Amino acid sequence: MNAMYLRHLELPESSFFLFGPRATGKTTWLRQVLPGALWVDLVPSETYVRYLREPGQFRREVEASPPGWVVVDEVQKVPALLDEVHALIARHGKRYRFALSGSSARKLRRLDANLLAGRVVNRSFFPLTLAEAEFRPTIEDVLRIGLLPGVRSEPRIAEDTLEAYAANYVYQEVQQEALTKDLAGFARFLRVAAILNGQSVSMSNVASEAGVHRASVQRHFQILVDTLIGVMVPAWQPRLKVREVAHPRFYFFDPGVARAVAGRIRADVHDTERGALLETWVLHELRAHMQLAHTGGEVQWYRTGAGAEVDFVWSGPHHSVGIEVKASERWRPEGGAALRELLEKKAIRRAVAVYLGDRPLLDGGVQVLPARDFAQQLGDLLA
Repeated sequence: MNAMYLRHLELPESSFFLFGPRATGKTTWLRQVLPGALWVDLVPSETYVRYLREPGQFRREVEASPPGWVVVDEVQKVPALLDEVHALIARHGKRYRFALSGSSARKLRRLDANLLAGRVVNRSFFPLTLAEAEFRPTIEDVLRIGLLPGVRSEPRIAEDTLEAYAANYVYQEVQQEALTKDLAGFARFLRVAAILNGQSVSMSNVASEAGVHRASVQRHFQILVDTLIGVMVPAWQPRLKVREVAHPRFYFFDPGVARAVAGRIRADVHDTERGALLETWVLHELRAHMQLAHTGGEVQWYRTGAGAEVDFVWSGPHHSVGIEVKASERWRPEGGAALRELLEKKAIRRAVAVYLGDRPLLDGGVQVLPARDFAQQLGDLLA
């Protein structure tokens, strides 16, 4: 039996979009927080075809129901329903509130769908945070199989679950979004993207490694971002008196998914991948916290032309926090050199390092934290 996790996202008071990668638990959460809602699930083919043929049927069904919440699951499958939602909001005001979930906004944008600007708010959904998993998994286990709810609730078959996710969703459904007939090329691109998880992206180098055109590589990366499978972390440019590197970094949304796409899910975590996987998890915790705590801001990374590097810089409304990630049980002072430089130049207010040791440290203004402590103190660190 799958374990039930208490998710920390609060139900908005108004109608909202809820976007998140497949298998992160959007539908489960919606059923928990909206048990009495009128539910429209567009996954079954008969429901999908019915509303595709006659979108107005949706409006008539809603108007025949009592006031309250209406959930449309996988709304991107029938974008025309958004016009009906628009009409219902305009006609009935707050009589009905809508929860519109999906795993991709790409199709909505591609078809110039009605995104209900000014009428609904946006919310994002993620794999479990370490707090939502009640801090039960070890960090090594998180790096090995990730934090998808289905994986955490059935760890005995984690490898099977993640292999199926990679094969059935990432390779097949995302490939359909790519609108390409070169299936072998797309598969090679995905494997290269997984191997490059956590690294800065050179489109030309990826094209050469995957054996596909550069334009195709750019399009494929954008599809991974649009379907929420991947994240591009842009370069932070505080305009200090140094030459700064502007290439973005690419990350998969979950360490376990990254390893599954790379074909390494049944192997132990190797030292060569541990650093990127730890960064992947830290980025996940940052992005989830920004959503749950409504902090706003942006996550970027920093590297000068001379090679000084900071893995993440969270830039909030009023200040910035630098975060360096080291997949080592021993902290070395040279690991915080770039952070200390940014502190001295007042480019950041706080400097944090995350490592695999078990003791908090203070190193010349750099707050060095074990990974679990970082997750527990994240709210204070970004305050």
